[in-house]
Amino acid sequence: MEKHTAEANSKSTPEGRDLRILNRTHEQPFAEKKYLEINGYRMAYIDEGKGDPIVFQHGNPTSSYLWRNIMPHVDGLGRLIAVDLIGTGDSDKLSPSLGEHRYNFATQKKFLFALWEELGLDRNVILVLHDIGSQLGFHWAHQNKQRVQGIAYMESIVMPLQASDFSEQTLEAFHNFTPDKVLWENFIVEHFLFSERKFTPIEHAYYEKPFLIPGEDRRVQLGSDIPMNGKPEYTQEIVADYSAWLAKSTIAKLYIQAEPGLFGRGRLDEFSSKWPNQQHLKVSGGHFIQETTPDVIGKALASFVRSLRE
Repeated sequence: MEKHTAEANSKSTPEGRDLRILNRTHEQPFAEKKYLEINGYRMAYIDEGKGDPIVFQHGNPTSSYLWRNIMPHVDGLGRLIAVDLIGTGDSDKLSPSLGEHRYNFATQKKFLFALWEELGLDRNVILVLHDIGSQLGFHWAHQNKQRVQGIAYMESIVMPLQASDFSEQTLEAFHNFTPDKVLWENFIVEHFLFSERKFTPIEHAYYEKPFLIPGEDRRVQLGSDIPMNGKPEYTQEIVADYSAWLAKSTIAKLYIQAEPGLFGRGRLDEFSSKWPNQQHLKVSGGHFIQETTPDVIGKALASFVRSLRE
């Protein structure tokens, strides 16, 4: 499968690149996957282009496929990397013998950070984060401040959550994320992700592929450990630590706020919107704004990257 490219008669300038992909929605992944063995399991990732890294990290229940319509906007501005978290996309599943908590945050961190280390993310890294990918990415940035050039984030875990951060309707939806509904009905994919807009059969197929077999193949969707009302304590502490750092850090940031969104309202927005050295963009959409406003996000990201690198 070839990487997304524009028509042969399109301009090759950055401005031309914007014109080529305006209002185009790609159903195919941005590029062929590559693979590395990490801790005895094969992990899949996209790694295209040259230069300083621009690292895209998805969350639950998606994969690197989420970024397929945004990555073309920064093609040519750096080395584009997007990992499938362990248990998602084309990365291996962990053995059920490791228990029902095998995809907790500590495990995802162990696999992802080891892969990022193998890929040599040593300097001038720009992170592009979403959902649980933000919890991982913010934590990595906090631990590797000297390697980070910038952070773009959307629908992210900017601080420990409270039930009061969400509407009654949202909390009711969360209550449906039970093991039975997730493992046997694929509830998060079918009723959360696919409610964002009308997806094509090809898009359905890519998102459903990792979870076609009911049961334990879907266990990864239950393992994010996002802190809510102080639990679990170990991720509560991790998120509290990095959120305090981000509120003071002068690392360049791009905050893309979804309206109405899920994680970008009320107390959460009031907190993150005050972070220093930050650009702020509002877009219409729910939680998966990469699927509803990719061109707006892609153009803003390209502008952000150029502001740091040109």
